[in-house]
Amino acid sequence: MSGTLNKVMLIGHTGDEVKMHYFEGGGCIGRFPLATNETYTNRTTGERVSNTEWHNIVVRNKGAEICEKYLKKGDKVYIEGRIKTRSWQDDQGNDRYSTEIQCTDFTFLTPKQESGAGAPASSGTASSQSATPAGRPAQQAHVQEPMEDDDLPF
Repeated sequence: MSGTLNKVMLIGHTGDEVKMHYFEGGGCIGRFPLATNETYTNRTTGERVSNTEWHNIVVRNKGAEICEKYLKKGDKVYIEGRIKTRSWQDDQGNDRYSTEIQCTDFTFLTPKQESGAGAPASSGTASSQSATPAGRPAQQAHVQEPMEDDDLPF
């Protein structure tokens, strides 16, 4: 197989509000931390061990504006995207690295009544309504442009 794949799927809780950065050309970027938890039982001691992993999420343009408006600290969200590592030199000349998740798709999993702001039923082409396993509505937004319809029968 000659192809490669860079795909990440995360379900976690936001660690802070979405921080927005606006550019002169009209574009914007939203950044927020996402916590995912792993819990297991230590075989030797029998105690429950819980580990939290923090991910730096980056959302662009319309998706960033939707996240800023509806995501609050502690909300549960599904994130789909790709891993991107950036490198730079700090003021002392040391090499620094940052690993981020470039978000391409997200779904709000916190029900409206539990979230601080609530999510809209629909936001045009950037979002659509879906249901969680518990039957409660969840907000889903597709950051990528929609593909053209095919003439496929399914």
